Amino acid sequence: MKNLIVRSITGVFFVAAIVVCFMEPAAMEFLFALVTGLSIWEYCGLVNNVKGVQVNRFISTVAGVYFFLAVGGFCSGLVPTAAVFIPYLLTIVYLFISELYAKTENAVNDLAYTMLGQMYIALPFSTINVLAFNVAADGSVVFNYLIPLCVFIFLWANDTGAYCAGSLLGRHKLFPRVSPGKSWEGSIGGAVIVLIVAFFIGRYESGTGVDTGLTVMQWMGLGLVVVVFGTWGDLVESLFKRTLGIKDSGNILPGHGGMLDRFDSSLMAMPASVIYLYSLTLF
Repeated sequence: MKNLIVRSITGVFFVAAIVVCFMEPAAMEFLFALVTGLSIWEYCGLVNNVKGVQVNRFISTVAGVYFFLAVGGFCSGLVPTAAVFIPYLLTIVYLFISELYAKTENAVNDLAYTMLGQMYIALPFSTINVLAFNVAADGSVVFNYLIPLCVFIFLWANDTGAYCAGSLLGRHKLFPRVSPGKSWEGSIGGAVIVLIVAFFIGRYESGTGVDTGLTVMQWMGLGLVVVVFGTWGDLVESLFKRTLGIKDSGNILPGHGGMLDRFDSSLMAMPASVIYLYSLTLF
């Protein structure tokens, strides 16, 4: 009972922080830069427990946070030149060259785990900037809070629907090798809830004061993309934890585990949403 209360309180504060941060670009940048840093720090701590692996935790975290902020600055038009990425490239070069002098047991392992952290965490989180900052017809950059916020709303709706449907109807395992608790019935239930939510968002989008240009069907398509890739994101993190032999990625969020436990679905859903939305402009 006590754990349920703690989990509920943490969940309320978590959802409130995500929703509120999208009201202001600076708040979004600050919160997700912090999330990126904490996630990479957590990841490096986990992989450094693997025999023969020694990732530079501090430099990797700084690099990931800088990359997130650089993408934010570029997408928002605050820093209109790609030169903003040069310090990040220099940091990556440093991480490679430093292995020449580190005399670690397996330099290839170190580099592989280092770059995995950047590709698995820093790069996906940075795509939230691509979702949030859009170029208007007159060439100006507009902050669009609705799409990135709705990615999280879809993820939460999917989790809720999947849990309820899976608890009541779950019979057929979705991916027993990695996550025995997930079922096909739960996944379908979550998808149905998300499609309903997406329908209403598309139908009443005008009431939000934001014009995304998406039709109702395109909103539902976005919802489906988030469901599929969010589920894969969850499974990928489960595979990661199973490989490392751990139950939770951390304990920074009482009742919810670590940062990767909380944001695993979004790490696949956000870049997939970017690809989906850009694909709509091509056809």
